[in-house]
Amino acid sequence: MTPHHTAAPARRSAPRGGRPAVTWEQARATARDAVQPLPAATLEPADALGHALAEPLAARTDLPPFDTSAMDGWAVAGPGPWRLEDRTLLAGTRPAPLRPGAAAPIATGARLPAGATAVLRREHGATDPATGTLHDRSAAPGAEPGTDIRVQGHECRTGDPLLPAGATVTPAVLGLAAAAGHDRLRVHRRPTVELLVLGDELLTSGLPGDGRVRDALGPLLPPWLHALGAEVTGHHRVPDAAAPLTEAVRRSSADVVVTTGSTAAGPVDFLHRALRANGAELLVDSVAVRPGHPMLLAALPGTGARPARHLVGLPGNPLAAVAGLVTLAAPLLGRLGGRTPDGPHRARAAAALPGHPADTRLVPVRRAENGVTPLPYDGPAMLRGLARADHLAVLPPGGATEGEYVTVLPLPAG
Repeated sequence: MTPHHTAAPARRSAPRGGRPAVTWEQARATARDAVQPLPAATLEPADALGHALAEPLAARTDLPPFDTSAMDGWAVAGPGPWRLEDRTLLAGTRPAPLRPGAAAPIATGARLPAGATAVLRREHGATDPATGTLHDRSAAPGAEPGTDIRVQGHECRTGDPLLPAGATVTPAVLGLAAAAGHDRLRVHRRPTVELLVLGDELLTSGLPGDGRVRDALGPLLPPWLHALGAEVTGHHRVPDAAAPLTEAVRRSSADVVVTTGSTAAGPVDFLHRALRANGAELLVDSVAVRPGHPMLLAALPGTGARPARHLVGLPGNPLAAVAGLVTLAAPLLGRLGGRTPDGPHRARAAAALPGHPADTRLVPVRRAENGVTPLPYDGPAMLRGLARADHLAVLPPGGATEGEYVTVLPLPAG
């Protein structure tokens, strides 16, 4: 299966059957609206990493849960100088009250004793061993009431909402959940994906030659699918023939099947035939976007105990496949995983961004202080520009002039 590409005409392309291609915005909306979030499960925190919260995360305790010291120094009661008590206040203990006019050494994070009015920083204090007293040596008073105390409930109170449902569980979220008293998290299951790479001409090692080229999408797609919230449960090569492709689609048990290539009407493009053989319903069959217009989305019927599934057909050219990934796979997987979609990101064009005469165009760009700059080598079969990019600019027909604001999509972080 040779990756296909035709020069962009000054009209919208049409899929097989001659129906008009849907707009890029319509394709994204169709993919997201095609599914509902997968069921929720209660998981240990380490197992919940990368999932989306199925319910809001609320505080189960005040944070901090009690007044604590923000610095190493002395807990003091009232104005100085202070009489030093013969004890040290350490984290993990419940200290006895501090008498008026007294002070005791305290470590950062230790619970303040009742009666303490401030913490005097170590660098601001001086002790007099002869009299057993502590003096404030700072230029300005360093022990004003409340100084260097982390007050109970300053960050949140019990029951306060911390994160909404749909937020992705990151390492920082795990830390917040633990601090807020959670032992388990209620999250949506991550959607499973099986990747089918089509193309008899593809090599997995060595140098291209004799009409064969290296497979770029096999290494590229799995980490990006994972970054989009999926669990890649299978990654297979499929010959350019109708029967093996039909069978591979039929036997997949993944929530989403992702294929590369075979989406158009070339001599070895058998995906539409395989979809018909599997009773699929085409939801998107070509999108008015460059590159990647032959991308497609189909619903696969359930059979017996197996629920309905979906298939995302990506074009075979590498940059065109990435366009299909962000257009169809990203919103579909995000909704299945229960993730809250990111709002539109806008950025200023630091230089003119040429567009297609009639279709949306996705262009690899790099973001800087003065805006986004297009990168060279942005053809449908190229990856050199994409390898340096951190966003894709979404250009309306005709493109954007320098200084104009455009929508940008952050590229998945692998």
